[in-house]
Amino acid sequence: MISELRVGDRVRLKKPHACGGDTWEVLFVGADVRLRCTTCGRILLLPRWELERKLREVIAEGNFFPPSGR
Repeated sequence: MISELRVGDRVRLKKPHACGGDTWEVLFVGADVRLRCTTCGRILLLPRWELERKLREVIAEGNFFPPSGR
């Protein structure tokens, strides 16, 4: 399931964040996956195996390529 994640996807984890938010935006996918809480903006870096264990569902599909800085 992790191989299907792309930058810009929104995901829901099994437990809510301390701020009360439960949705995260994928910022980077590699050996680790970087997520940003959509409620408070906190950035979290998780190893792939840990995210796979904590992932509940992919809510929204993002863009495959991040937007350019133009």
